[in-house]
Amino acid sequence: MRYINYHIAITLDGYICREDGSIDGFLMEGEHAEDFIKSLDSYDSVLMGRKTYEFGFQFGLKAGQPAYPNLKHYVFSNSLDFNQTEAVKLVKSNTIEYVKDLKNSEGGDIWLCGGGELAGALFENDLIEKLTLKVNPIIFGSGRKLFEGSKKFGDFNLLSSKVYDNGVILSKYEIKKHT
Repeated sequence: MRYINYHIAITLDGYICREDGSIDGFLMEGEHAEDFIKSLDSYDSVLMGRKTYEFGFQFGLKAGQPAYPNLKHYVFSNSLDFNQTEAVKLVKSNTIEYVKDLKNSEGGDIWLCGGGELAGALFENDLIEKLTLKVNPIIFGSGRKLFEGSKKFGDFNLLSSKVYDNGVILSKYEIKKHT
């Protein structure tokens, strides 16, 4: 079975972006950014919600294009509409069942890129095994939460932690499963 790693930047107060979707204030350069780019080699697929996928449009990404060239994309949206390609699949319904089937299919590990609403739904349904946080030394005060909409209790095992010179802390967790 493939596992899902929710690998995302976050503020000290638990937000993945501002209320308007911007990420102004996150540190984009440095050793942590280089390590992040290298980490993408550990995945063969990426999951993202509509808002996360559309975020790339401001940087020239067009609907239907992959944001990460070497990864198979699964974009979850009821409202987006574009011509799908081999690299980018649009999933319009049955998100939970689709992800369950994807996890049981052949392939490598899956990166949950965002956003918070998709992560909240997957977390509520026990579909995320790992959590990798790039904690930035900033506070937004408000915005989109890490697991937006989830009320579920979570229990995590710390696997590793690394502190970068610029103040970013990379923490890797395994999500404990309770039966």
